[in-house]
Amino acid sequence: MFKAIILLTRGADQTPDDFRRWWLEQHAPLARRLPGLRGLVFNLVPPNLDGGTAPLYDGVSELWFDSRDAFDAAYATDLGKQVASDSLEHVSGRLRLFVEEHVLERHQS
Repeated sequence: MFKAIILLTRGADQTPDDFRRWWLEQHAPLARRLPGLRGLVFNLVPPNLDGGTAPLYDGVSELWFDSRDAFDAAYATDLGKQVASDSLEHVSGRLRLFVEEHVLERHQS
């Protein structure tokens, strides 16, 4: 399984609440429709969770695809281009990591 992990820093003019609303209410519905998407998780990083400095990243997304080719094909579509453009218009920083997931243990809740 191929996974893209994307670390996002909110736009300079966004509050943490603005980022949360945009990411979960506007961006997520677009991303959910990417062709070939096998899994999607959006992780919000609470501001000042450690009681001190602001975090470097405000959100961490996880997108699963069957392969890197499937990921590239999804983002080559009109929808994929719209997802990427929407993201870049709303963030001040983005770091993409492409990884192979190896689950060692998963707890059931």
